[in-house]
Amino acid sequence: MTTPSPDDWQYPYGTRQRYHLQHVHLFASDLSATIEFYRTWFDAEVIWDGDVAGARNVFMKIGIGAMHLYDQPPRGDGRNAVHHLGMQVVGLAELYDRMKAAGLHIPNPIRPFGGSGGYFMLGAPDGVVIEVFEPGNPHEPAVRKYYGFQG
Repeated sequence: MTTPSPDDWQYPYGTRQRYHLQHVHLFASDLSATIEFYRTWFDAEVIWDGDVAGARNVFMKIGIGAMHLYDQPPRGDGRNAVHHLGMQVVGLAELYDRMKAAGLHIPNPIRPFGGSGGYFMLGAPDGVVIEVFEPGNPHEPAVRKYYGFQG
């Protein structure tokens, strides 16, 4: 096998950047329940469901982000190497109210950021911690772009 030169590399996402955080991979002790949780609350879409290295894997898209699930229970206690998933949303208060009304355990109310926006934390299947946030109106152009806003 010959190693391609940098001129032959295929750059994703329409950029010449070489590195991207592309997905988070989680263990799922009840794959169906985990898929349904992310579909219900974050409009996740199953893109692919198949075998990788002898284990069922499900690839999901949530907005512009991606998540992969192993059909295996988490290994060991605690969160393993994943601290939390950051879910950027539009309409934070509305989602918070719906989740509370549905009986999801959300230990604290929405916590505001400095000038606008805010976040809350909740638990998902298998002890995964999720930060649900709305960035508000960041003023720095680099931060606006980071969160997907123009200008």
